[in-house]
Order: sequence, then C-alpha cells, then structure tokens
Amino acid sequence: MGLLMSGLALATTVVTVPSTVAGAVSLVKVIATLPASLSSTLPLVRLHFNQNVSATSLPALAIHPALHTAWEQIGPREVQAVALSTLVPSVRYRIAAPTELRCSARCSFSATQSRLASVATNVTWEDQLLAELHYLPLTFQSSVSASSASSQMSGTFTWVYPNLPTSLMAQWQVGTDNVVLRGAVMAFQSAHGLASTGVADTATWRNLITDANTNTINANPYDFVNVSMRSPETLTLYVAGRATFHALVNTGISVSPTATGTYPVYLRYVSQTMSGTNPDGSHYSDAGIPWVSYFNGGDALHGFIRATYGWPQSLGCVEMPFAAAKTVWPYTPIGTLVTVQA
Repeated sequence: MGLLMSGLALATTVVTVPSTVAGAVSLVKVIATLPASLSSTLPLVRLHFNQNVSATSLPALAIHPALHTAWEQIGPREVQAVALSTLVPSVRYRIAAPTELRCSARCSFSATQSRLASVATNVTWEDQLLAELHYLPLTFQSSVSASSASSQMSGTFTWVYPNLPTSLMAQWQVGTDNVVLRGAVMAFQSAHGLASTGVADTATWRNLITDANTNTINANPYDFVNVSMRSPETLTLYVAGRATFHALVNTGISVSPTATGTYPVYLRYVSQTMSGTNPDGSHYSDAGIPWVSYFNGGDALHGFIRATYGWPQSLGCVEMPFAAAKTVWPYTPIGTLVTVQA
C-alpha cells in the first residue's frame, strides 16, 4: 500500500533491526509496507530496533537520485526517514539501507539489498500547473493555501475563453488524458527545448515545477484552428479565444479524405517539398510548399495555389491561398490544436 501525498504515491519501507553480538552483522529484513497519514513530510524508511535508539545519532539515508531527508524519532526504538524536498513524478528512487547504525546495546546492521520507490505522475497536477502557467485555456483557483506554487491542491478550473467552440471545451476534463491536455504538454515541451511527445516525462515535470515556483508564465496567447468541411469549406483562427481570421480552404477528396477530429500540431516548416502518390498511382513532387503545419499524420495546414477554394481538392491536407497560410502559420506553434469538422 502506498502513501499519497501531493499527488504522489510512494511506499514506506519498514525494516527490523535484530539483536547482534559483538562483531556480528545482521541483514535488514523487509517485513511490511505500511500506509501513512498525510503530513508535511513523506516517510521513506521506518526502522524498528530491539533497543532504544536516538534519531540524532543516525547517518543520512542514501538515496539516488539525491533527495534531502532527515530522521524522525517516532518511538524509543523506532525512527523513520522523511523526505524534506520535492519528489519528482515518474522518477524511480533507489533507497539504500543505512550502514553502521549504533544503538545503546551496540547493535548494528547492514544491508545487501536496496529498495525501489516509484513516484507516479498525476494528471490532475498536470492540469493545475499547465493552467497556472497559461498553457491551458483555463485558470486554476486554489481553495487552500500551499507552501509552494508547485504544490498540488484542490481548487476550481474555469475556462478563460468562453467564445471558444463548445466542441473543443467538451474534449477537456480535469484529471483525464485528453487532446487538450496533450496539446498543452507539447506546447510546454517545445517552449523548453524538450521532445514534444505530449507525455510528461521526468524532464517535463522538473521544468513544470521550476516554472511554477519561479512564476515563469507562458507569454504566448492560446491559439486554436477550426476547419469546417461544410460547403464552402472554411478555416477559422482563434487567438486568445477570439476568432481573428477566416479563410476559404480545400480539404481531401473522397478517395483521400481529411480525417475529422482534434489533433495537436507536431511538425512545422516555413517551406517544404511535398511528394507522394496520387490515387491513380502516379507520383507527385511539389517544391516550395509554404507555411506548413502538420497536425495528423501527413495532413497539414499549408499554402497551395488553386484556381478556387472552398471545396475538396487535396489529398488530405488543408490547403489555403499563400497569403492566408502566411497569416495562420505564426499562430500554429507545436501543440496548437486543429479541429476538423464534417
């Protein structure tokens, strides 16, 4: 059973220290994993001695990666090590049993084994931090006080931009893995030079916590692109929740349609040569395609010269006039959500 604290799960390792004779050494034996109540500190290891022991006489607990800890006296013969610094989600901490412990009867122990403790990611905490840092189109208002900006807490999420399409709002739910959250994670990762996977790994969590504690807020507006395949086909660009630009576009023909749904932009080019196979088996290679933002596989927003716009003509991409594509491109950084609606 694990201890839950600040959205993190960590097991408390309980060991017993048996009696020894002079010169003899006993191995630490793990006898249980106990639950613990919420507190300001996080118990990591609890030691039970057969004689009285003082927490102040014990050496520091060895943990990798390094973690600041301290021993607490919880009984005449019982001590526990507690974490005093923030644990990073998704990190596995290797906790080595301390050696050369001494108590009043000259008892001692050593350990040949170490214990592993895993701190799991918490999606609700992701929502909170990304909202506070302005990567989500929501605000977070805490209902309790916290010791640091990066502490997970209960509170209320509110949409910042009520004019965004309700179809987008319906795709976000606190504490769940959804495309709105993935887009925000990708945008955060891209802004910090990390691989934009949409999954909060160790490096992402460290940067989230650092930015929260230093109040490093995303200065860019929240952008969103909505493509309607109703005739005539159109694109609407939302910047900071307002529809700021509209353009006629072309989506995929029936044998190579543009997939409906909501997707985050994952790759961008100012200009690119696009090549592939036409439905009749012939090949194409079009150089100088400008203002390209890929959002779903090979489907991208980009400029393309056509005689007319507003009806299916592409092989899955969302084509628009060069001038329109140039206007839209700066507002489609990595993580920007693109919705395609039938």
